[in-house]
Amino acid sequence: MSTDHPDRDVSAEDQPITEISKADEPHTVKPEAVKSEDGDLGVAPAAKPRRLTMLIAIAAVILLSDILTKVWAVAAVKPGQPIEIIGDVVTFTMVRNPGAAFSMATSMTWILTLVAIGVVIGVIKIGRTLRSPWWALGLGLVLGGALGNLVDRFFRSPGIMRGHVVDFVSVGWWPVFNIADSAIVCGAVLLVVLTLFGFEPNGERLRDHKADDKKLSGTKTAAEGESK
Repeated sequence: MSTDHPDRDVSAEDQPITEISKADEPHTVKPEAVKSEDGDLGVAPAAKPRRLTMLIAIAAVILLSDILTKVWAVAAVKPGQPIEIIGDVVTFTMVRNPGAAFSMATSMTWILTLVAIGVVIGVIKIGRTLRSPWWALGLGLVLGGALGNLVDRFFRSPGIMRGHVVDFVSVGWWPVFNIADSAIVCGAVLLVVLTLFGFEPNGERLRDHKADDKKLSGTKTAAEGESK
């Protein structure tokens, strides 16, 4: 006859080994099941990290580099006295530019300033949900370049929103430019390439979507054939 009291708690020593091991196992989060538009259940893919911090960091590096190089250029490069780097091909030449990148639209300073402000706002808005590192790089270059030239528009003569941008890098026949101009052009080219190859700001690719849709369509067709 058992001597155990009916109300006695069962200790860990009395429990089966399998129950103890299950209790000690760390809790893991299983992928969430989601239902597609046609009612089929699937596993939701893990969300990619947002890239806003990366975008801001890239923009900050471009902005700081642009400001420092312009301060140096104003102090070291005198108008009309270029500094030769590689003969006459690459020089530092001081130019005060009232226009856009590479001295374009020189009579539209006010409009260009407003456009630059709009670009900054648009990039920040997109960056809040950005998940692609390549899009973060492209948008960061554009944002840093736009901010660099905006600093000149607001704080250089002849006045607020009419300030002339400091350009000082001259390469061959190419118009004189600065780091901000280069960042804007490189970032814009990268964004165009990403768009052409189907890379989206959320980190996904259009080609992958098409492949998944084709595979799903083939599976449904096979399932319908078996049911018949």
